[in-house]
Amino acid sequence: APGDIQQNQLLHERAIKILFYGFGANPAIYELDELQNGQQLERELVASGRRPSVPAVFIGGIPVGGSNEVMSLQVKGELKKMLLKHEVIRL
Repeated sequence: APGDIQQNQLLHERAIKILFYGFGANPAIYELDELQNGQQLERELVASGRRPSVPAVFIGGIPVGGSNEVMSLQVKGELKKMLLKHEVIRL
């Protein structure tokens, strides 16, 4: 059901936010559906060969993927290293 999909997306978004805040990061969050040019940005993501996963996560301007990819980086112990490398967080 569409409501279930939206609820699932919200849970994924919240989990990613909590994860980044837990590292001490202060992520810039852009809600495409709330931006004036949000649909254009989404089309550009698709045109660049990226499927528009929700949330679409970028670290240091580099596209990482969606929540599954971020959680995979976390499980592998690579997320914190990436955040440090791109100076998103400091020790």
